Amino acid sequence: MIDIALWISFFLIAMAIVLNAWRLLIGPSLPDRIIALDTMYVNSIALIILYTIWLGSRVYFEAALLIAMLGFISTVAVCKYLLRGDIIE
Repeated sequence: MIDIALWISFFLIAMAIVLNAWRLLIGPSLPDRIIALDTMYVNSIALIILYTIWLGSRVYFEAALLIAMLGFISTVAVCKYLLRGDIIE
């Protein structure tokens, strides 16, 4: 039963990544594209966690944590660049 739930979750999160990529490419404005990229980070973390659950190990949790940290820092840096035109003051 858990295998069926995992495959359904894999499919739905993969579809969410595809739709986020569409918004990233065809977004009407730059803030929409930044939000789409940030959402892709969250979806990739979810895929890594689902893959780890499917394997039954704890190997990839550090990779998910690293992607979460890099995603947050890059989103803050790009937003700061958009607002001020400069990252480092």
